[in-house]
Amino acid sequence: MSMRRAKRRLMNEINVVPYIDVMLVLLIIFMITAPLVNSGQIELPQIGKSLKPTIAPLEVIIKADKSLAIRDLALTTTERKVNRDELIAVIKKKQEKNKDQPVVIAADKNVRYEEVIKMMDILQKQRVTKVGLLAKQK
Repeated sequence: MSMRRAKRRLMNEINVVPYIDVMLVLLIIFMITAPLVNSGQIELPQIGKSLKPTIAPLEVIIKADKSLAIRDLALTTTERKVNRDELIAVIKKKQEKNKDQPVVIAADKNVRYEEVIKMMDILQKQRVTKVGLLAKQK
């Protein structure tokens, strides 16, 4: 009698049935426990006062001929011609009332960038912390 051995073949497939069973059990557990979990409540901070109203800025105008003008938007919409010394005096006077007085620079489009930088330097020397540039929308 000859005994023949049966050849074993390698199995290339993964049996996924046990994994599906585990996933279904986990899904059922989460579906049952999710409604039981209390959602946390967040206590938001409350403010007692309203925020400070915004301060109207001083508008420093540099014209094409390099002349200066100033417009105090808190008081009027008309501009007033000034020289550099008068400009510094007006800024100092406004800063005495409000330390954080904002200033915007409105320069003609034909003014060299160097003039705008000089004006920003003057404002920085006067300790103006809030300086902006004004531009027109197209």
